[in-house]
Amino acid sequence: MSQAALAAVDRTLAALADPHRRRVVELLAERPRPAGELARALELSPPAMSRHLKTLRASGLVEESHPEFDARVRIYALRPEPMVHLLRWLEESERLWSEQLAAFKAHVEKGA
Repeated sequence: MSQAALAAVDRTLAALADPHRRRVVELLAERPRPAGELARALELSPPAMSRHLKTLRASGLVEESHPEFDARVRIYALRPEPMVHLLRWLEESERLWSEQLAAFKAHVEKGA
């Protein structure tokens, strides 16, 4: 995996380390939502929600858009790319662990 992809995984994992941000991702997986709706769903103040959304935007997990009818409203939606990098990293890690466990099993069985 490239250094850029690994850096993206680091940003994704750092953003997902907070339970409020994980809940935002779960809600946005259902559909895009305005910031106020997310804040009410998580029972967070608007400034607290803003900080979480800023972190999620910086990680690349979410993007914001403005509806044509009101530029003051911000709608947040998930971006798939960061999760693709995370999934690839997890698959690679699983493969490495499987190889290590198979080698350990062969070693134990050889000694028995």
